[in-house]
Amino acid sequence: MTHCQIKYRIVSKVVLEVQNLTTVPRPIPAVAKSPLWLRIGFWICIVIAIAVVLRRISALVSPSHNGPPQMAGLDDAFASHAALTLAHIIPALLFVLLAPFAAFARFGNLKWPERVLFPLGAVVGATAYAMSAYSVGGWTERSAVFFFDSLFLYSLFRAFRHRQQGEAALKNRWLLRAIAILLGIATTRPVMGVFFATSAATHLVPSQFFGLAFWIGFSINVVVFELWLRSVERRSHHSKAAALPAA
Repeated sequence: MTHCQIKYRIVSKVVLEVQNLTTVPRPIPAVAKSPLWLRIGFWICIVIAIAVVLRRISALVSPSHNGPPQMAGLDDAFASHAALTLAHIIPALLFVLLAPFAAFARFGNLKWPERVLFPLGAVVGATAYAMSAYSVGGWTERSAVFFFDSLFLYSLFRAFRHRQQGEAALKNRWLLRAIAILLGIATTRPVMGVFFATSAATHLVPSQFFGLAFWIGFSINVVVFELWLRSVERRSHHSKAAALPAA
C-alpha cells in the first residue's frame, strides 16, 4: 500500500467520523416509543375529551332538564354563554381529533395535521381565557385555567418556533407537551366524577370542587408527561454513554 493510499484512507476515516458526530438523525415523535400504559392513557383522554365536547354540544342544541339538579345547573351555566362555549369546544374537538396524527410516528409523512394544530391551539387557548370569566369554580378554577392555559400556549409557541427553525426534535417535545396539557381537561372529568359521587357525604357542590378538579386533573397530565420525558432522556443518555469507547 502506497503512502498516498494510506493518507487517503486516514482522511476518509476522519471525514466519516465527523459526519457521524454532526449528522442529526431524523427525529421520531416520542409517543411512538412510549410504554403501553402511556398510550392507553393517551387514547382514554382522547375518547373522554371527544365525549365531553359532543355531550356539551348536545346539551346546548337540545337542552334537557330531566337530569340531576347539579348537572342541569351546569348546563344552564354553559348555555348562558353558548356562543363562547362553542367557539372554545369546537376548535378543541378538532385539536383533539388531529392530535394523534402529530403524536404517532406512523403519521410522520402527513404534514398538514401538524400545521393545522397551531392555529387551532391558539384559538382554544384564547377562548379558554375568555371562558374563565364564567368559571363555575370561581377563582380556584380560574387560577388553574390561567396557569395551565398559559403553559399550553407557551409550549405551543415554543413548538412553532422550533418548527420554523427546522429543529424537529425540540418541536416534537414541545408539541407533545402542549397536547398533554390540553388533554388534562379530559383527566379532570373522572376527578369530577369522584366529587359528584361523594357529594352526598362531603356536601360539596360544583362551585366548590370544580376548581380542585381542574388543578388535580391538569396536574396529573403535566406530572406524568414530565416524569416520562425525563425517564426517556435518562435512558437515552445512558445508551449514548454505554456506546462510547472506553478510554
